[in-house]
Amino acid sequence: LELKRMSVSREHRGRGLARALCREVLGFARARGYGAVVLSTSIVQVAAQRLYEGQGFRKVGTSYHTLLGTFLNFQFFHYRCDLGDGIK
Repeated sequence: LELKRMSVSREHRGRGLARALCREVLGFARARGYGAVVLSTSIVQVAAQRLYEGQGFRKVGTSYHTLLGTFLNFQFFHYRCDLGDGIK
C-alpha cells in the first residue's frame, strides 16, 4: 500500500494528528492483508522523516526526480514499513 501526500494544516500541527493518521493507515493496511506500506518524502521534510521513522518505517532508498534536483542534491527518501504476513 502506498501512503501518498499526507499533510496536516499548520494550525493543527503539534497535536498528534499526523501520528494518529499514520497509525490509522498502518491499521487499515494490516486489516486488509497488505504486507507493507511504502512512501516517499523529500530531504527538507525533516519532521515527516522523524514521524515515519517513529512509526516503524525504515529508509530503503533515495532518488532525484529531476536533473536540477540532482544538481541541487534535492533528494527524495523512500520508506517502507513491513506489516508482517500480508498477502497483497
